[in-house]
Order: sequence, then structure tokens, then C-alpha cells
Amino acid sequence: MKQDIDRLMSERELDAILLQGKVLGNPPLLYMLNGVHMTSALVIKKRGEEPNLIVGPMERDTAISVGYPVKLTTRYEYNALLKAHQGDTLRASLAYYQRIFEDLEVLGRVGCYGYLDQGYAYALLSALDAALPDVELVGEIQDDLIRAARGTKDAMEAARIREVGRKTVSIVEQTLLFLQSHAVGEDEVLRKADGTSLTVGDAHRQIVKLIAEQGLEDPEGFIFATGREAGIPHSRGNPTAPLRLGESIVFDIFPREAGGGYFFDLTRTFCLGYAPEPVARLHRDVVDCLLALQREMRVGEEVRSYQQLTCALLRDKGHPTIEDDPATQNGYVHSIGHGVGLEIHELPSFRDDPGNTVRVTPGHVFAMEPGLYYPEDGMGCRVEDMLWIDEEGEVRNLTQMSYELVVPVER
Repeated sequence: MKQDIDRLMSERELDAILLQGKVLGNPPLLYMLNGVHMTSALVIKKRGEEPNLIVGPMERDTAISVGYPVKLTTRYEYNALLKAHQGDTLRASLAYYQRIFEDLEVLGRVGCYGYLDQGYAYALLSALDAALPDVELVGEIQDDLIRAARGTKDAMEAARIREVGRKTVSIVEQTLLFLQSHAVGEDEVLRKADGTSLTVGDAHRQIVKLIAEQGLEDPEGFIFATGREAGIPHSRGNPTAPLRLGESIVFDIFPREAGGGYFFDLTRTFCLGYAPEPVARLHRDVVDCLLALQREMRVGEEVRSYQQLTCALLRDKGHPTIEDDPATQNGYVHSIGHGVGLEIHELPSFRDDPGNTVRVTPGHVFAMEPGLYYPEDGMGCRVEDMLWIDEEGEVRNLTQMSYELVVPVER
């Protein structure tokens, strides 16, 4: 949470932090801007002080709504500096940032965050670090400060995520109604009004429409895959494949609030009409695993222990697991969960490695998604809920949707 930023700065021995770039597609900067949308911005926060926001004059009114002291870029006269340096962008930029740092009295170790073009960031920050003797620019590779702060959410953030979840469930339910509205041929394939097969591509187009109608964005796409493709975890589905009764359908949908806000992540597995016993068994094993994980979730436990528990539970059901064979493409083949927020994959990560010492903490919002995959048998199953650990340490399921496998259709 934002209230943790000064503590994290102290732990990482940072005197200030710098975030910059275009706002759209830049979750670290959007987070520091309290969700206010602008074209671009620069935020500097010194430890123990409120942030300063630097923006162009065209966005001065919008900037006020962020709640920080606002300074306009014209204060630092970049265009005059560019002329003084005969059009040398790098030299003018160095002088520009030097003026900003002097004005805000920024000294010491400064952490750098936000998404920029790699070449631009390397050239600018390397030169700036060398040009400012009283400043040391610091970069972090793993679990950086802003990502760590975003790893826990307050009740307001959780409420926003829950609302996206409500709309996401509606999209899934309306998709099922769309499928149910079609006739079934003698070959057990769903048919459109003109008698042609209803395909995965037709379902994809309907889902895109439903996402837009809910006022959500779909920047990462979604998964609606059947049969063999359902047995490959990140297959988006073969658009030409006909939709038929009895095949497993993995529907994994992860839209977000419009304008780059909070994501939701929901997966359900369905069969139209009926479920063959092998698919029904996968579904039972996966749902039982998910419910067991929810029962065992405790504040203070290492998150990696839930990946270990998942492997143990599914191994006991007779399935291969990634713990026994990291290269397996059958059975359980991926990590059990990940944080969700302004990005679809945030902290905490549930990867099982010795360096992952994160423990379940109040404020964590994460997806739990056990799955079983047998592509050569033409089937796969994944079921995913999103959980929030509230301020009292209680586990709250943000996903209000049943786990029913079979979708009834009239024949």
C-alpha cells in the first residue's frame, strides 16, 4: 500500500524516488498518480515528504486532482536549454533534470521507476547519474519498491477489483447464454441460424462485444479454448474449431477497468450438454484442490508453500506435477497463483523457489488457479478464483460464481 512507501524507502536506503514517462501503459506511474489519467508526468518523492508532481501546462487542472504539489514543466525551461545546447537532446535533458533536482533539493540515493523505452532510459539515466555528483541513481531488478507497495491493497482497491469481478462474471454468464441460444446438430455441433457451425472464433467475437458493453478493457486478451487447445494452458483457442457437446472449454478472462485501472482474473471450465467422465474427473480434482487451498490459506504462511501443497494434492490424485518433472506437459504444469492489480501479474508470486520468502499478508489480492492438462487426450481443465486477505487477515473470495461444469443445452 502507499502507506508503506516511506518504510520501503528506508529499508532500501533510498532518499528519494523518481517515476516518469507516459501515463497510459505505465502502472507504476499510474499508481503514484492515484489513478488520475494524464498524458505524461514526472513524480519525485523524498523520504518522509509528500510527492511532487511535474506536468505540462496543458494538464495543470487535471494534475491538481492528484492531490500533490504541482510544478509545471515550463518552470524549468527545457526549450531554452535545448537552444542553449544547440539542439543536443541529451545535454539539454541533463540540464533540465539538474534544475529539477536542485529546485526540489534532491540528494543521495534515488530509486528510478516507471516504464520507458529501454534505449532512452539507459542513455538518460546513465548520463544523469554521471553528471550529478551528489546523486546516485538506483535501479532494482526484482520486486522493486513500487511493485512491493502495490503487492498489498486497501479496502478501496479491493472494492474496485470486486466490481470488475462482478462485471467479469456477468460476461461469462452472458457468454454461456449465447452458446445456449444455438441449436445442436445430429453431430453434436452447435449450429448458427444459417446451419453452419458455431465456432470458437464466433465465441471470441461475442466475448469482445460483451467486454465492451460492460465498459471494461481487454488489453491482455482472453482464453476461450476447446478440446486439445484446452489442454495447453495459454492457448487462446483455435478460431476455426466448431463448438461441440462434451468437449472441455477453458474460459480464462482477465479484463480491467477502462483507462488502465485494476484487473480481474477468472477461469472456469465448461462442457456443453454433458461431461465425459475423464473431463468430469479432472474438474472434480481441480475444484477439490482449489477449495482445499482456500481452507488452508493463513496469514504468515510462505506463499510458496501453496505451490507445494498443490503439487501434493494433485499428485495424490494420480496426476503428474511440475514438482516431480519440471518439463512435464501433462497434469499440473504451472504455478498456482499470482497477485492481481494494476497489472495482471503482480506480487505476490507463488513460485516455489528458495528466494521466494514472501508470506501471506493482509492486503494481498491474488488469483489461485489449479489446472490439469492432457492435450493428447483432447482435454484440459482450470478453475480460478481471486482472493483478498482483508485487514483482519480473513480470506475473502472476490469471485462470486459457481463451479458448475455442465452447461445445459437443448437438443
